[in-house]
Order: sequence, then structure tokens, then C-alpha cells
Amino acid sequence: MHVPDGFIDAPVSVAAGVFAAGAVAVSLRGARRELDERTAPLAGLVAAFIFAVQMLNFPVAAGTSGHLMGGALAAILVGPYTAVLCLSVVLLLQGIFFADGGLTALGVNITVMGVVTVVVAYAVFRLLTGLLPRTRRSATASAFVAALVSVPASAAAFTLLYWIGGTTDIPIGKVFTAMVGVHVLIGIGEAIITALTVGAVLAVRPDLVHGVQGSLAAPLKLRIDGELVDAPAATRDPEPAPARRSTRGFWITGLVSAFLLAGVVSFYASANPDGLERVAADQGIDEKAEEHGAADSPLADYGVGDIANARLSGGLAGVIGVSATVVVGTGVFWVIRRRREEPGDTPRDSDRDHENA
Repeated sequence: MHVPDGFIDAPVSVAAGVFAAGAVAVSLRGARRELDERTAPLAGLVAAFIFAVQMLNFPVAAGTSGHLMGGALAAILVGPYTAVLCLSVVLLLQGIFFADGGLTALGVNITVMGVVTVVVAYAVFRLLTGLLPRTRRSATASAFVAALVSVPASAAAFTLLYWIGGTTDIPIGKVFTAMVGVHVLIGIGEAIITALTVGAVLAVRPDLVHGVQGSLAAPLKLRIDGELVDAPAATRDPEPAPARRSTRGFWITGLVSAFLLAGVVSFYASANPDGLERVAADQGIDEKAEEHGAADSPLADYGVGDIANARLSGGLAGVIGVSATVVVGTGVFWVIRRRREEPGDTPRDSDRDHENA
């Protein structure tokens, strides 16, 4: 759902940009409580993985495709504040280097794809994990529902912005029905990808999933007269603090997976227009669409200029994109993490803030 230039008028685009900048500023501060020496590089990996998977358009209806937005996945894995930053990094690089998503519409895209999806998904996920049994299966199911809900919520947010500042005179009811309808189908694909990824990480490194930290351990049960009851606190042995495990192997595996998805698997992605492109063409939303400011980029449309072989051109562009995203993302998150230890915001203070949040 990368909104191009010309769909939304200048005043609303500026307002969305101001809102997005505010959301990023809040997230920069909030991410200082979510990131540490282990999770900072993992956040960069999550951004790179989202970039890679967004290249894998999947068919959802006749002549229409969809792709992962990633808000739910990022929020569950690294926390909501860091997730907003992950999506912002991805959208910024896509807009500048790959001509995907308008430059003047960057604020709209961060708002719709980065903020709305993260806030909605994380709220749904936390609600469900609080109500369901504290198990990995329940956490995976909660991730599925959270991702499913976040995509049509993003479509509804775009519709609201279009209602306020759309550049063509289209009945808003038609836009809403078409956008939400197709993005419910896309949401199913998003939910499957998110649940599979979260479930895989939970299976091997549940300690790295921000959304379930401290919530998977079920209370100790005793069987008394054939019934299971909670064990009294006095009878429970204190659990030793878990030893810190290296994340190097996990990080390498994730990065290799991202390279393979972007560099190889992306060649087999659906070439059909995505949900927004299809709705825009059918409803006339794209009548005043503008040429992308980075249309002359050597990486525009996810291909490397001057390379005639489509498979090689697209694969190399994907590898470059993943590399740039992991470098920029990891660098940003390392800077944020280091600022956590500056005078006036010591690790102890940050930990206390996290406990009070």
C-alpha cells in the first residue's frame, strides 16, 4: 500500500508528515527502553527482513496482489516504538532509492503503514495474550489475529486521509468498501506470514520476542484430590536467572534468509498490481498521480539499471536493498541504544522507566 505522489493533496500530505515526524520522535525516545546490546542488531535485522518480504507480492484476487506491511511482525518481535522506526527506515529507503511510495507522500506512508499497523496490531496482540493461556500456541494465534486486523485498519486510515485530502472527486463510500474489502484478503496473507515467522522465532528463541517477554511461563500447578490448583507462592522454588545466549547464529540465519527472499524468491512474486494500485485504477483515484521524484534512480522499480537480465537485475536490487536496510537500521538502533547510557538516562533509570510503562 505504498501511496504515490498526487493521491493526497499538499496540505494533508504536510499534516501527515508532521504527524509522522512526531510519531518517529516519540518512538526514538520509547525505543531507548526497548533496545539493549542484544536487541539493537536484531531490530536492524527485522527491518531488513521486512524489506525483503515486502518484495514478495502474493495473489489475493483476480488481477490483484498484496504484500506484507510488517507492522504487526515488527511490533511483536522488537516492541511498538522500535517497530515504528523499523518501518520508517524501510519506507524511507524504498522511497528514495527504489521509487516505491511517493516522496511527498512519505508522511502518509509512515502514518498509514508504519504507525497505524503497529499501534493496532500491538494493541490487539497484547489484549489477546492477556486473555488467552500463556503458551506459544496462543501467542502465535494472537499474532495471526493482530496482523489480520492491522491491514484493513491501515486501509481505513488511508481512506480517511483520502476523504480529507483526496485529489479526485470519488464517493468515499466506494473507496472505503473497495480498500477495506481487498485489504481484508491481503490481511490473511499478512497474518499467515506473521504467524509463521513469530511461531518460528518462538520455537527457537522465545527470549527474543518482545511481545511475550515474561508472559509465557505458566504458573506452577499441584494436583490435589484429582484437581489442578495453583501452587502456593511459598512452595515455589525461585527460578535462576536465565543465562544470556548469543544472538549471532540467529542474526546470521535471519540475514541469509532475507538475502534469499529478496535476491532469489522475489523473482517469482506476483506481477499484478497491489491492492491500492488496483483500487486506484478501478475507482479513478490515480487520475492525478505524479511521476516519482526518484524515477531516475538506478534502483527504481527494484531493478539495477543497465542490467538486461531481469532475474539478475531484480535479485541484485533486492540484495542491495537488504544490505542498505540492515546497515542503516542497525546503525540507527545502535545509536539509540548508546544514548540510553548517556548521563541523565542511565540503564538503571531506563529500566525503571520500562517497569513503569
